[in-house]
Amino acid sequence: MTTEPHLQLGQASALPQTPEEAQLDRVPNPHPDTDYLARFTVPEFTSLCPVTGQPDFAILVIDYVPGPWLVESKSLKLYMHSFRNHGAFHEDCTVAIGKRLAELLEPRYLRIGGYWYPRGGIPIDVFWQTGELPKNLWLPDQGVAPYRAR
Repeated sequence: MTTEPHLQLGQASALPQTPEEAQLDRVPNPHPDTDYLARFTVPEFTSLCPVTGQPDFAILVIDYVPGPWLVESKSLKLYMHSFRNHGAFHEDCTVAIGKRLAELLEPRYLRIGGYWYPRGGIPIDVFWQTGELPKNLWLPDQGVAPYRAR
């Protein structure tokens, strides 16, 4: 199996300061003729409120059915980290991540769920998807309970 040139995997990589400068890497799907689901969960995602500069926290769940490419997980971790000092609303962060992954990977199906912790008493959950889920593929629940006030 060959990979794309200049992978960050296996070498020292600086933390990207912005999502725009973060390098997302992909590798060939070893089973391009098989429909299967890959899931990444980011339980400690952080970004900044673009108005107040205060931190926002979320659990992100990314499900995709690979086409020709898989996302390389080290580059995904670095990409997620790049949002730590990035000011954007919840909707923008969630949808931008989904769109960037879809453009890079050309998946058969991709969905992202952003489960944002409440600020100001209001939680915001953001969902985006592209493509069609193959008919015979099991798509599990994302496993994040809806917010319940205490």
